[in-house]
Amino acid sequence: MTPEPIELFVRVVDLTGVLANAILGGLIARAKRFDPVGFLTLAIMSGLGGGMIRDVLLQVGPPVALTDPYYLLVAIVGTAVAFFVPVSKRLWDLSFPYLDALALGCWAAAGASKALTAGLGWLPAVMMGTITAVGGGMLRDIVLRKTPSVFGGNTLYATSAILAAVALVVLQPLAGGPVATLAAISIGMLVTLLARRLEWRLPSSYSWSPKRAFAMLPRPRWRPRRRRTSAADAGQNRPDPDPARVDAEQLGQEAGRRPDEPEEPEQHQAEDDPQAERP
Repeated sequence: MTPEPIELFVRVVDLTGVLANAILGGLIARAKRFDPVGFLTLAIMSGLGGGMIRDVLLQVGPPVALTDPYYLLVAIVGTAVAFFVPVSKRLWDLSFPYLDALALGCWAAAGASKALTAGLGWLPAVMMGTITAVGGGMLRDIVLRKTPSVFGGNTLYATSAILAAVALVVLQPLAGGPVATLAAISIGMLVTLLARRLEWRLPSSYSWSPKRAFAMLPRPRWRPRRRRTSAADAGQNRPDPDPARVDAEQLGQEAGRRPDEPEEPEQHQAEDDPQAERP
């Protein structure tokens, strides 16, 4: 594949992420009951924020969102879709996870690919892919005076972007740009959706301890499980008593005293017995 089709493919992926994030920002503006200016601001910030941060850090000229008119046009289209199309709560619950996962996968792949094209190494490429994926959402949350979701307290998000960027960096020299990009998008989407479904979260510092971490690991099969002994098992496992002691206990019970209790003198028994003969 020549460089022109590869660049066109990366551009399409980048624009797909812009559209998904712009619709997402517009839907959040609808939930906040913003006016059209608020819709446009949140949509453009969500759709173009991460890519503009990436282009400024790469220093390859002006951000592509300002030089390519399609980026702003796609963001405005996403704003219009979110503004004019009524979205019910059920439709929001169904569409939000998939739009969010699609935008994250597309932008993680596009950011890492552009960093590699600019001549950066694999680690800066992973960082650029992660910043591209989460940058717009961070700006949107800051404007809404919320703690950015990437800082924790929710299911895996930035981790999914990191995995998608790593997949692209590893697969691009082996399988080529388009295959690596599609694989990175799929990995980013799959991890994000599974994290939402299965409640995968990173441990926080105050709740993590080595004991809890080892307790979460599966128990190996070769490690025997401790068996709790019941009262019946404990009675069966008790050693046989001494026959002489058993006979002594039985005799003591018949005599109304313990086997180790000394016998009382007869004179005391006579004094205690009111029917005994008196001299």
